[in-house]
Amino acid sequence: MAAMHRPEPLNPAARRQRLVVFLLGAFFLFQLVLLVAYRSAPPSVHVPTATASSVSVQAPPRPASASSVSVKQPPRPAAADDSGCDGGLVYVYDLPAVFNEDLLSMCETLMPMYSICPYLANDGRGLPAEGTSLSSILPAELLGSWYSSDQFALELIVHRRLLSHRCRTADPARAAAFFVPFYAGLAVGRHLWSANATDADRDSDCVALLSWLHAQPYYKRSNGWDHFLALGRITWDFRRGPSGGWGGSFLAMPGVANVTRLVIEREPWDDMDVGIPYPTGFHPRTAADARAWQRHVASVARPRLFAFAGAPRSAIKGDFRGLLLEECQAAGPACAALDCADGKCIKNNALVLELFMGARFCLQPRGDSFTRRSLFDCMVAGAVPVLFWQRSAYIQYKWYLPVDHGQVGEWSVFIDRDDLRAGNVTLRGVLAAIPEARVRRMRERVVKMIPRLVYSAADKDGLGGGMKDALDVMVDGMLRRVAERQRSRRT
Repeated sequence: MAAMHRPEPLNPAARRQRLVVFLLGAFFLFQLVLLVAYRSAPPSVHVPTATASSVSVQAPPRPASASSVSVKQPPRPAAADDSGCDGGLVYVYDLPAVFNEDLLSMCETLMPMYSICPYLANDGRGLPAEGTSLSSILPAELLGSWYSSDQFALELIVHRRLLSHRCRTADPARAAAFFVPFYAGLAVGRHLWSANATDADRDSDCVALLSWLHAQPYYKRSNGWDHFLALGRITWDFRRGPSGGWGGSFLAMPGVANVTRLVIEREPWDDMDVGIPYPTGFHPRTAADARAWQRHVASVARPRLFAFAGAPRSAIKGDFRGLLLEECQAAGPACAALDCADGKCIKNNALVLELFMGARFCLQPRGDSFTRRSLFDCMVAGAVPVLFWQRSAYIQYKWYLPVDHGQVGEWSVFIDRDDLRAGNVTLRGVLAAIPEARVRRMRERVVKMIPRLVYSAADKDGLGGGMKDALDVMVDGMLRRVAERQRSRRT
């Protein structure tokens, strides 16, 4: 039988030498894999905070166009310490002063009829009511929440409130929405009544603003779909057509097509317009202030069935306001009217407030356009609005007024204006026929809605107690709008 060959065992020193060679080879192979992975990874772009002076985008040393530059997507959910901001955070651009602060310094000449300087005090709320005519009709403990406010200060009011809002972030990388604090209403308004102003004059500030905005990296990332601005004039003041005419053409410019516009009167067929309330004189600081006012207007005596504040338009054939004044006169003591000719109601808010606080209903025809500040003065006074045009409220302020599933009848009365013109109905007949129990429920509904219709003077914590004002509703609505667009872009 052949002998079996048994190899001799390896020398321990030789075995260690082979192990070292194997480990060194594995190490260098691992380094090679890391190097290849690093070189193939896409380069990153750092986007710093946008400021008024400049915005620098640090990118790799290769050509980059607006379409090829990528900006990291900001996290949409708010951080755990951003109380009450589950929908995300808002970044407020720091614009060059020419687009906002410089316009405020022109307050003496922005309006030809009167100086708006007093109305820009106190962050746009105007002068305090104490010592004014309002102090003669309001309890002393409620005066601190009232100011002499003007609708054209809306842009300043929204800007200042957003700067101190709890959902504001100073880091654009954390923002879900971006606010552009351009005072377009003041910029365009200063040229509206100037005989020598040209179309180019009315558009110059808007063109410059869009040029600045389009250079910002976060605008480039979304092409503006997560950006918004507030306008203190009606939408028609910014929609001049190609053939000329009234106003500026800001909202007709392609560069603003994707930006959401929060405006006191919207264009019903433009989804980028969102209606927001006109400013009133009521600016509570806390939920306790708002509730005190609600209790006051709910309990005050209302001897009149209805009231109307407005000036007739005698130069207009078939003037509807003139018809309402005739109806009011025919109703005798059931109605009270206030002639607002010559700016009387603008200069003395107390007259309007006192009128509406003494009536159960207030008449709200269209104004120079379809909407009026008077609608919100009426509701803040605790009266039920009577409307004659759908576009005066129902299709204007869907973020603020309940309009779905027949809810409009819970807080308002709609009367067909053609029936009124034809004499088929009378105002007194329609309103007096509403059962007292229903009137009481309607007034309770209106009073409950007051906080969300006014711009508070609250600090970053808001009114408190779970109560939201018009600015809170605006922020919620804008963040919801951004989230909906994101979902639609993914599908």
